[in-house]
Amino acid sequence: MKTGFAITEYPDAIAINKELDELIKMPVYSINRNALKKYEEEYFEKKCAKSKAMITEARDVIPGGVQHNLAFNHPFPIVMTKAEGAYLYDIDGNRYYDLLQAGGPTILGSNDPVVKEAVMDLLNTCGPSTGLFHEYEMKLAKKISECVPSVEMFRMLGSGTEACMCAERVARLATGHKNILKMGGAYHGWSDMLAWDMRVPGTMNLQSKGVPLYAFLHTQGFFPGDLEDLEKKLKMNEKFGGTAGVFIEPIGPESATRPVTKEFVKGVEALCHKYGALLICDEVVSGFRIGLSGAQGYYGIDPDLTIFGKVIAGGYPGAGGIGGHKDVMKHLGAGLDASGKKVKKAMCGGTLAATPISCVAGYTAICEIEKRNACEKAGKMGDRLIKGIQDSIKKYNLPFVAFNVGSVCHLDTVGTMQFAIDKKKIWEVPKILEQTGIRQVEMQNMGAAYMAEGIVTLAGSRLYTSAAYDEKMIDDVISRFDKVLSQCELIPTPAKK
Repeated sequence: MKTGFAITEYPDAIAINKELDELIKMPVYSINRNALKKYEEEYFEKKCAKSKAMITEARDVIPGGVQHNLAFNHPFPIVMTKAEGAYLYDIDGNRYYDLLQAGGPTILGSNDPVVKEAVMDLLNTCGPSTGLFHEYEMKLAKKISECVPSVEMFRMLGSGTEACMCAERVARLATGHKNILKMGGAYHGWSDMLAWDMRVPGTMNLQSKGVPLYAFLHTQGFFPGDLEDLEKKLKMNEKFGGTAGVFIEPIGPESATRPVTKEFVKGVEALCHKYGALLICDEVVSGFRIGLSGAQGYYGIDPDLTIFGKVIAGGYPGAGGIGGHKDVMKHLGAGLDASGKKVKKAMCGGTLAATPISCVAGYTAICEIEKRNACEKAGKMGDRLIKGIQDSIKKYNLPFVAFNVGSVCHLDTVGTMQFAIDKKKIWEVPKILEQTGIRQVEMQNMGAAYMAEGIVTLAGSRLYTSAAYDEKMIDDVISRFDKVLSQCELIPTPAKK
């Protein structure tokens, strides 16, 4: 098995966080209002008329007009009708470079023809789902186990959210402990217990409307990159039922929006061992993107449990799963245990988990990622993209911060997620939330400008490259970003949410 990684040079996490800390102290720079108005009038109103009409109609039957947060963009969502390689096409016939990549999983590029052919063959024989076992369930599990050494056993689920829910339950059964610790700012799905300290570290339940406070009785956050804070929480939990599991995104919360050092990742593993907690790596984005063995392979860590997401189904539905050591995964047995002994089994369901269509797509996609050295190629494209954007930032003397962890790239213009709430200064919460609200509006404005220049991003700040890109395409993308950045200026009174 090839073990190449997407990362050619690991980013200096300490230096980047210092830059981001400076960014949030500065006034807001964004696309100037005349340029934004021109994009709205000349591009969105004139060239995206069919999208606008459809979204207007959709708002009558769909809350907000779209079914997923990623699909929203200013001034209105764009209706996509075709995906092919590095490109997306909308209902009006406009073509875009796809740097959203469905939220990160399509390392091969969108609608890969080899994966599609395997899916079509399956549809012509078995069909998408039977509710019973299919050979590709085993093929996929064996392939993942071959690629990721810590995954001795694998169970397919319907989403990354379901996998995270499962991991909590398994961790409690495996350790006999109660509490769950998660890195502040990280997103581990939208289940009640893990909707704590999301996006901005220290926000506790402020970003979790609709979830009762008691749901977080055994959930706590620790500050990303801070081993002392993590150990403090682990030590405290010893008196209150112990810590069952520590959730981390190994590359840093929100796909490395706030990057962490290699030493931090290794330190989390050591602390988990010291306090008898399971290390749970959320590799929904980094799995099969940083490398075939995931980010954990790059860092050289051995998590007890690993969370997988969309890539597990090759970008097709039924996209989630959990893998780990046999002594832990035994708590997820759907049938008889191999040893014949009774084992406490975690509550876990999912009628449409591990469907034939999801398993054949996932197996084929991972095999193709390996054959094409897709992780390395996507990573090189990420390096080239960020170097070009950094040159533009310097050319126009902007305070923006651009960096990448392999093919996971960031262009941070406002630093929304770099804010943090200090519990000793709780009176600052309204001011911080106001600032993040203002800056989020500017992220949307920048995202609109990128879209009008033919680039689809995640929330106007996160960019994923794929193996479908080549250097010529990336250079074209850089020139489009350059055009937007050339029109940025200080915004004296940014719009409030």
